[in-house]
Amino acid sequence: MSLHSGKTMPEQGLETLSHRLRNTLTCDEEDSDINVNKPDFRELDLGSPVSPLRTRNGGGHAATTTSSSSSSSGSVSGRTLPGPNPNIPRKSDTNPKSHSGELSVESSPSPARNFKPGHTRSHSCGSNQLFFSGSGSVNSPSPNVIPTGNICPSGRVLKTGMASRSTKPDVLGSGCGNYGHGSIIRGGLASKPGPDSGPTNYSRGLMVGGDPGKRTVSCSSNDPEELKRMGNDNYKKGHFAEALTLYEKAIAVSPSNAAYHCNRAAALMVLKRLGEAVRECEEAIRLDPGYVRAHHRLGALLLSLGQVENARKHICFSGHQPDPVELQKLQSVEKHLNKCTDSRRVGDWKSTLREVDAAIVCGADASPQLCACRAEAFLKLHQLDDAFLALSNIPKSVPSASTHSQAKIFGMLSDAYVFFVRTQVELSRGRFDSALTAIEKAGQIDPHNVEISILLNNVRLVCRARARGNDLFKSERFTEACSAYGEGLRLDPSNSVLYCNRAACWYKLGQWEKSVDDCNQALRIQPNYIKALLRRAASNSKLERWSEAVRDYEVLRRELPDDNEVAESLFHAQIALRKSRGEEVHNMKFGGDVESVSGLEQFRAAISSSGASVVHFKASSNVQCKQISPFLDTLCSRYPSINFLKVDIDESPAIAHAENVRIVPTFKIYRNGSRVKEMVCPSQEVLESSVRHYSI
Repeated sequence: MSLHSGKTMPEQGLETLSHRLRNTLTCDEEDSDINVNKPDFRELDLGSPVSPLRTRNGGGHAATTTSSSSSSSGSVSGRTLPGPNPNIPRKSDTNPKSHSGELSVESSPSPARNFKPGHTRSHSCGSNQLFFSGSGSVNSPSPNVIPTGNICPSGRVLKTGMASRSTKPDVLGSGCGNYGHGSIIRGGLASKPGPDSGPTNYSRGLMVGGDPGKRTVSCSSNDPEELKRMGNDNYKKGHFAEALTLYEKAIAVSPSNAAYHCNRAAALMVLKRLGEAVRECEEAIRLDPGYVRAHHRLGALLLSLGQVENARKHICFSGHQPDPVELQKLQSVEKHLNKCTDSRRVGDWKSTLREVDAAIVCGADASPQLCACRAEAFLKLHQLDDAFLALSNIPKSVPSASTHSQAKIFGMLSDAYVFFVRTQVELSRGRFDSALTAIEKAGQIDPHNVEISILLNNVRLVCRARARGNDLFKSERFTEACSAYGEGLRLDPSNSVLYCNRAACWYKLGQWEKSVDDCNQALRIQPNYIKALLRRAASNSKLERWSEAVRDYEVLRRELPDDNEVAESLFHAQIALRKSRGEEVHNMKFGGDVESVSGLEQFRAAISSSGASVVHFKASSNVQCKQISPFLDTLCSRYPSINFLKVDIDESPAIAHAENVRIVPTFKIYRNGSRVKEMVCPSQEVLESSVRHYSI
């Protein structure tokens, strides 16, 4: 697609952004913080002092764990376990601000969390890990990890490597039935409640030792971590609206968790609610200023919105390596925006359009300001329809976030620039009140900008000149009205409406040549301006420039097919054109009905008349003939310069035989008695196209 087509480009950009976000939703254990475009997966923190299952403490020292169980099966003492390899660094040692949300990615305790003395946080990096799911089941530990608590009903502690690995999951008992709290039950019985909902019905939460009411890590719908996990699952499956709802529920339970806000931002991004996504990232950073992923995600969002300087602050977050892909996009967008600014400053609008399109392609694909810049360039290149289309494609759901409302483009505040461009487009279309409203809003946003101040003053003066000219025209003071419209054009030389209004004054004053000139100016700015076409056609008719008048009236007939006044004007202009060429014109009248012909001599006389004749050969019993007959009546009113005839072949077999008609409906077009076109069972589109061609 051509970059200068005037069609919307941000829609394609948003789809690309959504696709990238979805594809990058992976669980990267080693670099979870710099992957910007995926939600955080924070593991369930089971580092509780009440848990009899404790992993080893980090570092190179051996960890000694001691526990006693309330189970009737007996108790055991802990044993010294070998520590991890000190030569293998853990991520928690190097990234204290990690907000990993991946289910298998370790997350160090955040300073915001308050742990009681004796709490131990589980780690998910390294070997010999214990992973906990929201369903109340746990995977078996590695052979060299001996958890405390009741291991089996006998209370005997199995030595490392004594027992073979069971294929069934190990489940922490809830204290019901035959097992005490903290017991590991082989076969996953605790996770499958039986048909009886009595005392042996197990809770979905993890019950570990002591009072069940106080020692439950709930994974129900009120657990924010479980809600986030479910949201992550829905996100991966592409169910973004469902994921958003779950993230919002998690935030409602725990509003101070930065990861939940960052995940909600990811879902909002793919749902194209970018303004809300920006605010969610800002909230995550407010809660945790060192949250790297939130910074990178916010940087990517701001780059997409075209806010290069603000994006740089977050993509190149101090102390962390930027994402190379986002950094390259940032540099490319910045390069093209700089060239765009230089081109706009010197009025090179073709180069401006080229550079702004390149910036959009490189990554600023959801920027309202760049859409507005395209509209401004199209307007200056007198492509008003493309300008209006570009302006209408500005995303209306991307308000500037509060902390970035001071971003600038071309020396003015970004939000003000959008209204600045809208003012110019509205003014060129003759929407003076809308233009005044838009420029006043721009002035409120950026009251000190020189360009805005100048345009605001000009719009007010143009609106005043137009209102004065209209009043003078209504009073039939046409000469003074011409002067008033001229004053408005001096301030706004690209205003097609003022040119057209002044043309009406020249027409009333009998100065048709000046009227044609002003209509030409208006149509140069706005090629499909109906009023300008009407006034130019009327002025050319007064100047007896019949060929030009017919050309304009034919365009108007296509635009206004049901306008009888235009149809009659076209008819008279065509008659005058034929007379000016020396052609004989007889028996031509405007607005005739489809004439029925029954005799052969009558038929020959009818098709020999001047101009073109369209003959419909039909049969009363034929369904297709009945269906197309009303359309022929419509064509008769649309093309009054053509003679429309109809012949029933059952009633007039002599005409059918002479014209060799065997199939109906058949249409034949004659010019001065000679057949020039024949159509058998044509569609309405084909029939009208042929009629239009021979009406010229």
